[in-house]
Amino acid sequence: MDIDTRGPRFGAAVTAVVLAVTLITGSVWLLAWQTLAFALGAASGVARSPYGWVFRKAVRPRLGPPTEFEAPEPPRFAQAVGLAFALVGLVGWTAGPHWLGSASTACALAAAFLNAAFGYCLGCEMYLMVRRATVRAK
Repeated sequence: MDIDTRGPRFGAAVTAVVLAVTLITGSVWLLAWQTLAFALGAASGVARSPYGWVFRKAVRPRLGPPTEFEAPEPPRFAQAVGLAFALVGLVGWTAGPHWLGSASTACALAAAFLNAAFGYCLGCEMYLMVRRATVRAK
């Protein structure tokens, strides 16, 4: 079942804010929260992630009906990519080196910002490239 394209974009905006505040404050707890949000989105899909729930309950009822839909698999894959970067960030900030945590968090922030501001999902594009490569390999 396809999802409203505005949901993942809303989630990316919230993610960008959380990751920006994480970088500014150096809060490992905020990064841990975002890691959990990525994990839930990767495991159960963006519609069932914490930000997807907020979008569904508080934002979408105030918007008009959706005009664009997308398959849920690319955003779910993007959540898994975000999870990988957040995990590396957590390792860097807790066990070192600190620059690794900052760099990994900054990369995740850049990807979230691209999606939120321009509707360009790097993880979704990676998903499509992987799909094309695996179809050609068969």
